[in-house]
Amino acid sequence: MSSKKKIAVEEGLWTNPSIPGEKPHLIGSKCLSCGELYFPRKKKGLCIHCQKRALEDVLLSGKGKIVSFSVVVQPPAGGFYKGPVPYAYGAVELPEGVELFSLFTGNLDGLQVGMQVEMVIEKLFDDEEGNEITTYKFIPTRIN
Repeated sequence: MSSKKKIAVEEGLWTNPSIPGEKPHLIGSKCLSCGELYFPRKKKGLCIHCQKRALEDVLLSGKGKIVSFSVVVQPPAGGFYKGPVPYAYGAVELPEGVELFSLFTGNLDGLQVGMQVEMVIEKLFDDEEGNEITTYKFIPTRIN
């Protein structure tokens, strides 16, 4: 009997902390010439802003605010989507200025544009072998 593994939907999108309690970070790229930031990171290539080949990996904060979102109540046609329904998907702006698209988790009915969110790593679906495919998602932060 094989044991179930957790597998990232795509390697290299976030860090995997080795210290208990440490939070993962998204991995982006920064141009050393003009300062432009990218997510996901550019493994090769050049900055599309200044056309220089001067990119380095950077850790992004993993916190941000919702710019836009949509709650999807019916799975897409074609059978390729294997996650739960309903789900929410939208744009998040990080403090570094990077805007990215992400799934949201938590109370989907309470989502609002401008709401503060933080990144978590959660299950997306189980593959054919029973492995848990994980992805980054954003969840509203608690306001005390």
